Amino acid sequence: MLPSELDFTGLLESAQTSAVHLEMRDQYAVGDEATDFERWRATGHRDVDPVSDYWAPWVGLITRTRARGVSVRRARIVSEPTTDYIRYEHAGTGINVAAGEQVRWLPRHQAATLLVPAADLWIFDNEKVVFNHFTGDGNWADPDMELVTDPPVVQQCVTAFEAVWDRATPHDEYKIR
Repeated sequence: MLPSELDFTGLLESAQTSAVHLEMRDQYAVGDEATDFERWRATGHRDVDPVSDYWAPWVGLITRTRARGVSVRRARIVSEPTTDYIRYEHAGTGINVAAGEQVRWLPRHQAATLLVPAADLWIFDNEKVVFNHFTGDGNWADPDMELVTDPPVVQQCVTAFEAVWDRATPHDEYKIR
């Protein structure tokens, strides 16, 4: 669960047709995954049990969302060679895919000519954008999320996401560098 007062779960649960997520940072340092990340760095093993305490809430939410017929897509713009954090994310992405998300990866140099927002975001039903705000070290900022429904801004974000999606490589084909 995200730490914001904004009801992210409610937004995803109320989505009717689509929920898309654009991630553009090479490093995140959010508290709810710190232990898992440090364990992976120490051992090279990632929690990939969909019913673990770490994954079960997300897997359940995505499974319920997909069962309603909502498309859930995630695109990640990453620098290459990738950071430890991106390798960690890649190691766990099979869970996202198994839960019903479509996930694609785009090397940052292939995104250079795209106009993308300055913050990670979620778009719900092409009507609402939730910008995710982080501190410089990758933790949640205050405020950590911002809901925007202004149609021109939403459309710009939809256009940016689709441009990234079109260039990106499906998860099962993307090789970490």
